[in-house]
Amino acid sequence: MAEAIFNRLMQERNLSGQYESDSCGTGNYHIGDQPDPRTIKACLSQGTPIRHACRQATALDLEVFDVIFAMDASNKYNLGKLANAGHHAQKIFLMRDFDPEAPGTDVPDPYWGTDENFLEVYQILERSLRHWLDKQA
Repeated sequence: MAEAIFNRLMQERNLSGQYESDSCGTGNYHIGDQPDPRTIKACLSQGTPIRHACRQATALDLEVFDVIFAMDASNKYNLGKLANAGHHAQKIFLMRDFDPEAPGTDVPDPYWGTDENFLEVYQILERSLRHWLDKQA
């Protein structure tokens, strides 16, 4: 969901091509899966196209990407355990480090929730990413 929102915001701000984004998980249990249907529904309801297949984060991601957004403290911890993480710790942030409404808190996992929970997460991610982009300008 975050990747789809980021790509849409990049397009809206005429910044497509300035940043490359990709999304991944820290676990290996959904590799190759499409997004949860409720994720797709939340994105489409907000005019955000989403196309993605799940993959697992690797040490190479820390080399390739300039900024890594972790959705929660557990994911941030797991990213910090990748082979080369010590050299790249300064680029790993919690997504909500950029949320003016709840800085530094975890993005809630909506998996066991309702469509409304997925829409709430969408709004958190959009708000956080907008704020991050505003700081880059």
